[in-house]
Amino acid sequence: MNGFKPLNIRLLSIAGFSFLFAYILSFLFEGKVLYSLLDLHGTDVSGFILTAIIAHFAGLLTCGLFVRTQAAAKNMVLGGIGLCLAATVPFFFVPSALWAGGLIIGGYTSGCAVAAWGYFLKAFTHKNGRIKSCADVLIYSNLLMIAVNVVAMNKSPFIGLSLAMLCLVIGMASIWMLPAGQENEQNQTIKKKTHGSIKNPLTLLCLFVFIITINSGLMYQVINPAFEHLTGLVSWYWAVPYIVALAIMRNLPMKAKRSRILYIGMAMIMGAFISFMLLGRKTSDYLIVDTLMLGACGIFDLFWWSILGEMLDFTDNPAQTFGIGLSANVFGVLCGGVLGMVVTSIGLSGAEVAVIALTVVCVTLVLLPPLNNQLVLLLKSHAYLAAYDNMSQSQQKEVVLNVKTINPLTVREQEVLQLILSGKSNREIAVSLCISENTVKTHARNIFSKYDVNSRAELISTLLKNQTGL
Repeated sequence: MNGFKPLNIRLLSIAGFSFLFAYILSFLFEGKVLYSLLDLHGTDVSGFILTAIIAHFAGLLTCGLFVRTQAAAKNMVLGGIGLCLAATVPFFFVPSALWAGGLIIGGYTSGCAVAAWGYFLKAFTHKNGRIKSCADVLIYSNLLMIAVNVVAMNKSPFIGLSLAMLCLVIGMASIWMLPAGQENEQNQTIKKKTHGSIKNPLTLLCLFVFIITINSGLMYQVINPAFEHLTGLVSWYWAVPYIVALAIMRNLPMKAKRSRILYIGMAMIMGAFISFMLLGRKTSDYLIVDTLMLGACGIFDLFWWSILGEMLDFTDNPAQTFGIGLSANVFGVLCGGVLGMVVTSIGLSGAEVAVIALTVVCVTLVLLPPLNNQLVLLLKSHAYLAAYDNMSQSQQKEVVLNVKTINPLTVREQEVLQLILSGKSNREIAVSLCISENTVKTHARNIFSKYDVNSRAELISTLLKNQTGL
C-alpha cells in the first residue's frame, strides 16, 4: 500500500475527509464564514444559503452514478477539492454573480467528494472500526470548524475564509497519498459475497435520518436566532456538546446497545425545546439549551453514520450508498429550515414558535424506535444471509430443522424457504420454480405464519441468529 501501514492509511483517509468536511461545515453548509461574509456586505442570506445546500444535496445524490471504482473515487475527491478552492476565490471580493456560481460549483463538487469517501471508509477501515472512524471524522472536522468560526466571527471573515481554504489544501494532500485501487482482504471477500438488495434498509435509513434532521433544521431557524446577541460564546461553544457526545458514543464498549441511547437523545432534544420555552435568553440559558440540543444531535448523527458504514459491506458502489444516506441528512436539514422559516415568518411570539417546533419534534421522535428496530432487523438479515451462504448443504438443512414451526411446511414451501435464505427476491424465486410471483407471495405468507413472523427480515433473523455466531 504505497509503503504505508494499514493504520497510517486509515489515519490519512480520516485526515483528508476531516479537513474537507471542516471546510464544508465552516463555509458552504450554513457555515459561520459564509454568514460573516454576507453580513459584512449586507447581502441577503437566505438565497445564498439555500443555493449551497441544494447544490450539495445534488452532489451527494448523484455521485454514485459516475463514480464506480476506488480509483475514480480518489480522482473525484481530489478534483472536487480543487474545484472548491477555485469556487471560493470570488468570496474575497464584493458580491457578484460569481458568488452564486461559486456556491453551486463548490456545493455540488464537495457533495460528490464526500460521497466518494465512502470507498475509502469501506476499504481502509475494518467493519468493526467504522463507528470510530466516523466519530473521528465528525470530532476532528467540528474542532477545526470551531477554530475557523472563532477567527471568522471575532477577527476577520477573510482570515476565516483563508483558513477554510487551507483545510482544503491539507485535505487534498492527505487524499493524494492514499492508494487508488487497493482494498484490504476482508473487503475483497465481502465484494464477492454481496447478498440481496441494500435498497430496503437504505430507504429505511434515509427515512430515519430525514426525521431526525428535520429537528436540526428547526434548530437553525428557531433556537439559534434567539441567542444571536451571544456572538462570542456561540462562535466556540455551539458544537462543543456535539463533540463530547460523539466522544462518549465512540468509546462505548462494542457490545453496548447503542440503539437504547436513542431514547436518551430523544429526551435531550425534547428537553432542549422545553427549556427554550421556559428559560430566558441569558448566557446560562443558552448553555442549557445548546448542550441538550447539540448533545442529542451528536448521539443521533454517530448512530446513523455508523449504520451507514455497516451498509457499505453490502454494496459494490459505496459512493452511491454513502452519498444517498448523507443526502437524506441534508434534505432533512433543508426541510426543517424551510419549516422553521415558515413558522417564524408568521409573526408569532417566541413561545408559540417553540410550541409548534416542539410538536413537530415530538411527532418525529415517536417514529424513531419502530424505524430503528426494523432497520436493525434488515441489516442483521444481510449479515445472516452472508454466513448462511458459506454453510454446507447439510448445515443449511440443519438450520431450518432446528427451528420448530407451528405447522409443518409443504414441499413447495420448503423450496421457497430455501430460495429466500439464498437471498433471492420474490421475482427470482418465481423464475426458479416456474410459478407466478403472486404464488410466491402466497407461499411466503404461509411460511411467515408457520414461523410466527411478520416479514422476510424477521424470518431470516429467527432462523439464523442462533446458528451463525453473529
